[in-house]
Amino acid sequence: MNVVDALDAGEGTTCLVGAGGKKTTLYVLADRLDRAVLTATVRIPIFDRQVATVRTAADPVSELASLRDRESDDERATFPLGLVPERERDDRYRGYDPETVDRLSAAHDGPVLVKADGARTRLFKAPNDREPQVPAGADTVVPVASVHAVGEPLSEAVVHRPERVAGLVDGVETGDEITPELVGRVVAHEAGGLKGVPADATAVPLLNMVDDDADEAVAREVAAAIHERADVPRVVLARMREPAVVAVVE
Repeated sequence: MNVVDALDAGEGTTCLVGAGGKKTTLYVLADRLDRAVLTATVRIPIFDRQVATVRTAADPVSELASLRDRESDDERATFPLGLVPERERDDRYRGYDPETVDRLSAAHDGPVLVKADGARTRLFKAPNDREPQVPAGADTVVPVASVHAVGEPLSEAVVHRPERVAGLVDGVETGDEITPELVGRVVAHEAGGLKGVPADATAVPLLNMVDDDADEAVAREVAAAIHERADVPRVVLARMREPAVVAVVE
């Protein structure tokens, strides 16, 4: 199964949350989808090299209409298209509010990919009170976690907001070793990886950085823990830097 089909990202609005490969996955999907728009509801690092073009616009629907009017027969000059409201600093753009992304999705005749929370390049996380920023009209939400977090201490060096991760699972404290069970329980938790998933959306967890047989064995343990606690159609095991889908656990 290819990555687009595995993540149910072929159409509609796909939001990525979590840690350990969100941005890389977004760029992989954008590269493999026709007429993809890449945007965010939170800050996103500069990604101009990952798409055909980036446009900053307060109103992305108007900007999309303007681009459509000028579009040549060669869509490669426009898509994948990055749409963001403004450049906040030299290294990042701001994101739209979720309602604006819903309007953009309704106006676009192709897939929309959304970065819907932040993780500060960590491998694993739990959301804070303001996260994630998932649009109500999202079709698919992909909670991401890296299997490379397993075996590491539950600390800020590896985990974004380790205290919140610990707070989701009884008997766990910051500094404890991260186990496959812990990752699976947090990804499957309604206040963790599944927080903010709209009722009509499909959640498809992604376990990233599955680089070898040992990583796959760990990822399968995590997937089993997710399936024990959450009604998800599949858990995708992958390495997105290549990229490749290693396995789909249903």
